[in-house]
Parts: sequence; C-alpha cells; structure tokens
Amino acid sequence: MRWETLFEDLESQLEAVHAADRAAEVAERTRTERASVTLDARFRAARGSRLVLRLRDGETVSGELVDLAHQWLLLADGARRLLVPTAAVGWVGGLGRHAATGGGQVMRRLTMGHALRALARDRVHVRIQARGVELVGRLDAVGADHVDVLAVPEGGRIGSVWTVPFDALDVIRSG
Repeated sequence: MRWETLFEDLESQLEAVHAADRAAEVAERTRTERASVTLDARFRAARGSRLVLRLRDGETVSGELVDLAHQWLLLADGARRLLVPTAAVGWVGGLGRHAATGGGQVMRRLTMGHALRALARDRVHVRIQARGVELVGRLDAVGADHVDVLAVPEGGRIGSVWTVPFDALDVIRSG
C-alpha cells in the first residue's frame, strides 16, 4: 500500500511538470503571435467601433471607424467625416485587442493620394488641419506627396492656393 501511494505521488508530480510546461509553451506562443500583430490589423478588426484618436498636434478627434487603408482612417462623427492619416495618430482609445487578417492587395495599395484625389475630383469643401494650421476650402490638385488647397475663407471668396505635404496633414474634415 505504501508503494501505491509513492507511485501516485510521483505521477502527480509528473502531471504537474507537464501542465507547467504546457502553460509556459502556450504563454510563449501567445507572446510570439502577439508580436506579429500590426496596428493595421487591429484597426481592421475595429471597423464599426467608436475610436478616440489623439493626433500628433495634440488635438483629439473621435468617431466611428467606417473605412481604412494602410495610410489613412475614415471616421464618421454624425454627418461629418474625418480623414486621418495614420502617420498623424499619436495614440488610440477604444481599439479592441482583436486583429483582422487580410485587407487585400487593393486596400494595401489605396494611398493617401487616392483618398485625396477622390475628394478633389468631387470638389468637396474641406477643413484641413496641418501642423496646427487650419485651411478651409477645397482640394485643387493632388501630387505624389502633396496636395494643393484652394483656400475659400468664411466670406466665400476664393483665396490663395496653399501646397501642403502629405506628411504635414493631421486631419481633413468634411465641410
């Protein structure tokens, strides 16, 4: 009877060692998998969620994430739309822990230029925040790395054309 107790104790110890090894392996695999998750993948999983973005200029914007590509996020705040370059995002609130794979080649190839050219084509009235300066008007022309903004001040008269590099853009608001 004493031997049976001894062998049961050894079996229990062996099972405990195996359980600890499995737990360590699961934890390591989880860390490895988590290390491969991109911010893009987390944004894709958050489509339809309300996000709060703190921009590099210190401004905070929020809205429902309705569309995205590698270089930009489109938020809806009521009737207003906000196009935010991902490079302008300092931090994100409301982003879940989940990630979505894929996104496809088309989504990865849709650049900030594509989004801005669509707005320029439709002659949309915008408010552009670029490094703490606001321009109101419409997009006149979109180059490879910059956009020309035809300023239309509050009085409605057409003003100057301002050229803004893409990397200076913080947020483009509709109307």
